[in-house]
Amino acid sequence: MVSKAATLELAVLGLLHDSPLHGYELRKRLNLLLGWTRLLSYGSLYPALKRMLRAGLVTEVATAPLGVSRRQRIVYQITPAGTEYFGAKITDVGPSAWEDEDFNMRFAFFSRTDSEVRLRILEGRRSRLQERLDRVRTSRGPAGEDRYVSELQRHAIESVEREVRWLTDLIAAERGPEPRSGSPSATPATGPPGGPTSWSPPPNPTSPSTAPAASTQPEHQS
Repeated sequence: MVSKAATLELAVLGLLHDSPLHGYELRKRLNLLLGWTRLLSYGSLYPALKRMLRAGLVTEVATAPLGVSRRQRIVYQITPAGTEYFGAKITDVGPSAWEDEDFNMRFAFFSRTDSEVRLRILEGRRSRLQERLDRVRTSRGPAGEDRYVSELQRHAIESVEREVRWLTDLIAAERGPEPRSGSPSATPATGPPGGPTSWSPPPNPTSPSTAPAASTQPEHQS
């Protein structure tokens, strides 16, 4: 399982991949990106940035002060090593990409990946949720147990079912529309069932067998 710190670092690299950012703007965009799971504090962001600076994934540049402030502002930007690291991690389709928080972050950067990567992550996520759904259903208590425990279990099942349906729709969209029955693309190239008696190739105009046959009608006697 990928740690929250690793997920945060990958999200930072994804945002810096677009443009350099100040710490304040970076935190604001991260909260928009990850806000459905938690609000990010500076106490989490700056230690992550320091780790990434030491690893050579990002660099910081001092900019000229703005307005009346004489304090320089620090801008963070991704390095070539950070770009390479981000590219390798964002295309990883292993089980860690199916977990709740890591999946949400990866989904936010799906536009950076190709369809095959997206499909494998979506299918893996759906499989993981189906396992979770089966486990919750089999672990439900007997009828008549505590009302609130039952409601919590029902809510959990309905939430997972909704996400499974959502993932199924996304997978179908990634695969593209299926050819409809009766359309030209759905007709086999070798002709419909029934063999040569029900289908034969069109005549070849250059073949001698297709030349006009001699007329068998007697000539008109004048």
